[in-house]
Amino acid sequence: MSIPARLLRKPEDASGAPAQPTAEHGPHRYIRSFALRRGHVTNAQRRAYEQIFPRFAIRYAVAPLDLAAAFGRAAPTVLEIGFGMGETTASIAHAHPEINFLCVEVFAAGIGALARRVDELQLANIRIVQHDAVEVVRDMLASDSLAGVHVFFPDPWPKARHHKRRLIAQPFVGRLASRIAPGGYLHCATDWQHYAEQMLDVLAHEPQLASLHAGYAPAPRNPLCERPTTKFHARGERLGHGVWDLVFVRRSA
Repeated sequence: MSIPARLLRKPEDASGAPAQPTAEHGPHRYIRSFALRRGHVTNAQRRAYEQIFPRFAIRYAVAPLDLAAAFGRAAPTVLEIGFGMGETTASIAHAHPEINFLCVEVFAAGIGALARRVDELQLANIRIVQHDAVEVVRDMLASDSLAGVHVFFPDPWPKARHHKRRLIAQPFVGRLASRIAPGGYLHCATDWQHYAEQMLDVLAHEPQLASLHAGYAPAPRNPLCERPTTKFHARGERLGHGVWDLVFVRRSA
């Protein structure tokens, strides 16, 4: 599997055009879960992308995904949107072999890094979709199919003129909530206070969701697992940077 040139890139804050919707999905603009710019893929990441990733890859399709068939078992499935270099994802999956993790990312460097971790730890509970998460949620996931969703440190789009590109916004949150089974959860985290405030407002006003806490979560835990502290996170805390976790659950019908 070779790496498409457009995916040899990483997120950035200052550019990236919104997706152009296809006719079958209507004329409304929606927010992509990523933006693109040129980036670097190490040799190790490239090898893992080409040699290891295909063993865990799920191809994007405009058709409902059979989760039990994809993982070879029926188990609670957590969707992870935008896993970066995969450190957190691999750590949680290793600690919780009883949970299936469907991981969505577009960038080859991160996919290669996670594939390498999956191989080293011999993880059987991770599958990876290389595609825009907005379209994966829309086209591949059935209503009430997920036990949980993780959105950890999404692109904050810190410039005011780019706030409209933030992922945790409507109408995406409403669609995402509908894919979570009643009693399942949505766990978001960010180290940008303004984005944390926006997340809290958006999630609090989504009628399908209810907060587990009065405001932000007191610890990075959700009903199934805990978000571990990465080296990047620990460094930020030492420098006095804040991190805000939000945990909401899907209301019963």
